[in-house]
Amino acid sequence: MAISLKPLREQVIVITGASSGIGLATARAAAKKGAKLVLASRNKEALAEIEQELRNDGAEVIHVVADVGRRQDMQRLADAAVDRFGGFDTWINDAGVSIYGKLADVSEEDSRRLFDTNFWGVVSGSLLAAQHLRNRGGAIINLGSELSDIAIPLQGMYSASKHAVKGFTDALRVELEEDHAPVSVTLIKPAGINTPYPQHAKNYTDQELTLPPPVYEPEEVANAILHAATHPERELFIGSGSKMMSSLNKYAPGLADWVNKKFMTNMQLLDQPAQHRDGSLHQPGQDGNVHGNHKGHVMKTSLYTRASMHPAITGAVVAAASAAAVALMSKQRRNQRH
Repeated sequence: MAISLKPLREQVIVITGASSGIGLATARAAAKKGAKLVLASRNKEALAEIEQELRNDGAEVIHVVADVGRRQDMQRLADAAVDRFGGFDTWINDAGVSIYGKLADVSEEDSRRLFDTNFWGVVSGSLLAAQHLRNRGGAIINLGSELSDIAIPLQGMYSASKHAVKGFTDALRVELEEDHAPVSVTLIKPAGINTPYPQHAKNYTDQELTLPPPVYEPEEVANAILHAATHPERELFIGSGSKMMSSLNKYAPGLADWVNKKFMTNMQLLDQPAQHRDGSLHQPGQDGNVHGNHKGHVMKTSLYTRASMHPAITGAVVAAASAAAVALMSKQRRNQRH
């Protein structure tokens, strides 16, 4: 069955992790496009402020205080969308948190809590969304990571959770296709993104945390997410750095291990004492901010990502440029003969 996705202005969109970072950037961008929104996170105060902000700008929006690690909370979220708007068209599983620490040092309690959020939250949201959308059509968009394809030291458990998200998302896509359900299932794989992610992570180290470069602005991820809400995509890499890490691990895994061993730990730590220890692993963090405080260079857009979302346009531009180059060379050759 062909998949046909509505324009954003006709959609109801559910977003988890909507009180900060990528989720909040996506909510604001979707509201500007006219979408109706159902926003979820654990932070009641931040959600209420965001809802009021978007309502003041003319958006139709409700919020649901929910912990994605609790299946019953996700059911309440789906029910709220049906009760208020009659259903939903796109479900975005964005909520996530990380742990910085060697695997041997991280407690089992913390590791299980991370999987409850990063993996089981995606599972619950995706299955509820698939049940709702399989007869009416729509999109499920899951936030993976460049670490869905490669693992790095200090964030081993986060890497494991994102590998699990990729495996689940790929399996769900195939099963829906096998059933001829008109549902697009997309995995988004961002590189490092300038959100409060390091401050929200549980920190087992003695140093303040940071993101390894290259780092991109969260609006670039939001742009890709909303593209996937209107164009069926299998997966989208955010930033050429994400694609490079994935390809390196696929084609030269030994070299990827060497790079990780030599450089990656130090690239995630700042030369200053740790200020944030507990993060938002077990309780809501300080929300309401789209951007983090990354001290290095942050790229606003990714030409690679933009090109991957519009291959026909990119191909036409490349073809035109190639034709122009051939014409110029031909002219130069004629001039040289004369």
